[in-house]
Order: sequence, then structure tokens, then C-alpha cells
Amino acid sequence: MRPVVLVFLLALAATAAEAQTRPSTVSRPCAASQRDVQRHGAIVLGTGGFTYDRFVRDRSFCEFDEFLDPAWVPSRDREACFVGYRCKTQSPWWGD
Repeated sequence: MRPVVLVFLLALAATAAEAQTRPSTVSRPCAASQRDVQRHGAIVLGTGGFTYDRFVRDRSFCEFDEFLDPAWVPSRDREACFVGYRCKTQSPWWGD
């Protein structure tokens, strides 16, 4: 009887994981995406189709060797909406 319970619990966990979706910037107003980045500090947002990225409020959400890159995304009410920043690593191919 225990293997049946285990299978049921695993199926339930898989269903819960599938239910988690990331907000899509293209289906929301710009202000909603901006508010989410500010509120959470770092959040993954869908940017259209199967594309997504992680957006941050400030440098404290990046690794020590990363820098901030301004992030503009499409939204329901704007073609280019500033939502915050992406954390980027300096390319080793581009010298200082």
C-alpha cells in the first residue's frame, strides 16, 4: 500500500510544480512588471513566447563580479518598458 501513496504524492508534487508560472511582461501593463521587480528585488519574468529573464532592483541581487545592465522589455501598454536591470558578467574577451 505504501508504494501507491508514494506514487500519489510524487504525482501531486509534479502537478504543483507545473502550476507555477512566471508573469509575462507582454500581457501586463508596464507598471505591474516594474512593481514586481521593486517589491521582490529579483524576479524571473517571461518576455514573450518561451523567453524569460531574471530582473533585479539593484546591484545587491547580483554576484560580486557582475554589473548592472538596464533592462527594457515589451509590455501590454509600451513597446519598451524599463523594468529594472539584468546582472551581467564582464566578458573575458573584452579587456579593460
